[in-house]
Amino acid sequence: MTQEISAIYPGSFDPVTNGHLDIVERGRSIFDRVVVAVSVNQDKNPLFTIEERIEMLRDVTRQWDNVEIDQFDGLLVDYATSRGASVILRGIRAVTDFDYEFQMALMNRRLAGSIETVFLVPAEAYEYLSSSLVKEVASLGGTVSGLLPLLVEELLSAKLEALTDADKEL
Repeated sequence: MTQEISAIYPGSFDPVTNGHLDIVERGRSIFDRVVVAVSVNQDKNPLFTIEERIEMLRDVTRQWDNVEIDQFDGLLVDYATSRGASVILRGIRAVTDFDYEFQMALMNRRLAGSIETVFLVPAEAYEYLSSSLVKEVASLGGTVSGLLPLLVEELLSAKLEALTDADKEL
């Protein structure tokens, strides 16, 4: 009897990018189950609400039966343990990501030695891509076509337009 291996893929996903989906798709082919865990962390000052981010993720991962969307707050290892996961899945884009992610992986190992961190490098087309960069480019009128699922691109455009309209009213 083999044991199911579940992975937690945590992040803010504000908004979810094609780079995130690349990691989810490849993670789901390696692990029996991938839980995409949206962080409630308000320190990041998200553009989208937690509910909007969860709904976006559900919409763009609906075709994968071994992918779940959830939210978490607090220590990631506590959440992973509560979900029965033995792996934390992380994407690494560059050396600067590695330094931070390496520190986090070591701390997580110290807190919960039974949970392993697995790093995946995104597809070459997405190795520079971040949600923050996408939001910045879009807010300045640049095109983000091909960097986000079409649904997410439309939601980002609408959100930024609503913010611009609200600013005009002030």
